Amino acid sequence: MKKGTTIFLKLAVILMGLPVLGLSLVGLIELVRNPANPDYAYMLYPIVIGIYISWLPYYFALYQAFRLLTFIDKGQAFSELSVFALKKIKYCGIIISILFMVLLPFVFMVAEKDDAPGLIIVGMLPVFTAMVVGVFAAVLERLLREAIDIKSLNDLTV
Repeated sequence: MKKGTTIFLKLAVILMGLPVLGLSLVGLIELVRNPANPDYAYMLYPIVIGIYISWLPYYFALYQAFRLLTFIDKGQAFSELSVFALKKIKYCGIIISILFMVLLPFVFMVAEKDDAPGLIIVGMLPVFTAMVVGVFAAVLERLLREAIDIKSLNDLTV
């Protein structure tokens, strides 16, 4: 494969990380300047802490996606390294889903206190999005594993 065929996808991975970083920094600064209402603090602070903890697996998954694209550029798409990167992306998706599921009771409390039932749906979006990414990575991992097995069988017979 020609070098640089995945430049657009690498750029997309980088652009996926920038808004999260920017919003997180602005959110952190605003939270320090304007602390939450004491009536809501016990509900909002765990949510904010959970969101900041989810940074780690999110950026690790983006890094693994970038590495996977680099492997594709180098012609190593059908290698154990690619399978390993997809496995890490799968685990990151599952971890993010679990983190946001742990935060859902706090989102429910805020929605009940504010009488905002739409907030519950917004709180569920990260759970389902991360789970879709995890399942998609698991499917790709399995397909890639099977393709590698077929390729190795063909290499042995030729």
